[in-house]
Amino acid sequence: MIDFLQEQRLSLTQLAHQEGVSPSTAWRWTTRGVKGVKLETYCAGGRRYTTQESFARFVERTTAVANGDQPKVRTSRHRQAAIDRADDELTSQGI
Repeated sequence: MIDFLQEQRLSLTQLAHQEGVSPSTAWRWTTRGVKGVKLETYCAGGRRYTTQESFARFVERTTAVANGDQPKVRTSRHRQAAIDRADDELTSQGI
């Protein structure tokens, strides 16, 4: 899991200014994404933020998709299987 509090926080407006795009573009990156890749965000005090590091990951992933690499898509079945495996591992460790 990503620890957003250890990363450099940016409001979506700050990110938009930094990248020379409109704030609505930054919001669109979080809601619709680009070619299946969404910008990671978190909410603090009723405001939505991202981080400089999240934006770097977003650029990395969108570039990979543009170069022909497909993002890994996890279906609900795959997600549930991973949860079940983790539960089994924790149970076997007595946790």
